[in-house]
Amino acid sequence: MTNSETLPHTSEQIQADVQNAIKWEPLLNAAEIGVAVNDGVVTLSGSVDSYAKKLEAENATKAVRGVKAIVEGIKIIFNDKYGKKTDNDIAKEVLNAFVWHRDITNDTIQVKVEDGWVTLEGEQQWNYQREAAGVAIRNLTGIRGISNKITINPQPADDIEQHDIANALHRNRFIDDKNIVVQVNGKKVTLTGSVTSWYDRDEAARIAWTAPGVSSLANELAVL
Repeated sequence: MTNSETLPHTSEQIQADVQNAIKWEPLLNAAEIGVAVNDGVVTLSGSVDSYAKKLEAENATKAVRGVKAIVEGIKIIFNDKYGKKTDNDIAKEVLNAFVWHRDITNDTIQVKVEDGWVTLEGEQQWNYQREAAGVAIRNLTGIRGISNKITINPQPADDIEQHDIANALHRNRFIDDKNIVVQVNGKKVTLTGSVTSWYDRDEAARIAWTAPGVSSLANELAVL
C-alpha cells in the first residue's frame, strides 16, 4: 500500500490544509483570509488589523506540506478607535523596544518609518540579533511592514568550513538534507538544491547562519 505522505498534494488538499492551519492560529480569524491554490502556489487575500496577524498567516501557510510559493495579498486595515499613530510615534516605539531587548546592540541600528513601513539598517554581529530586531517590533500597532536591511559584521573568526555546515545540516533530524548543496566563498554561504517544505528551507538557513564568521547567506533552495 502506498504511504499517503508520498502521494502528490492536490490544490484542493493544500487549500484545505492552509485553511485549517490558519484556523489553528489563535491570532487569526479565518473568515478574514481567503486562500487560493494553483500548482502549489498559494494566494492569500482579505484583511487583518495588524502586521503581526499578516505575518502569522504567512508563517502558518509556509508550514503546510505542498506549498511551493506564497503570493501575499492580505491588506492591513487598522482599528483607529484609539487614534492613528504617526510615523514619529512608531519610530519612538521601535527605538524603545530595542532599548529593552538584551539580544540587540541598539546603538548600531538606524530606523526609518514611512507611512507605517519600518526600515531597519545598520550592523549586528550575529544573524540571530538581526532577526531579533524584527521580532521585537512586529507586534507594535500601526506597523504596515518591516524591511530588515541590517547587515552582519562578524568578529574575526577562522575560515568558514563548508563541511562543518554540511555536517550540522545532516545532524538535524528534522531536515532531509540529501539534496542540499553548501557553497562557501569567503564569508558568504550559498545553499542550493531542493527541500520538501518551507520549514526545511528556513531551518537550513538558520543552521547555516550559526557558523561563526558568516556575514551573508543566499538561500537558493527550491521547495519541491
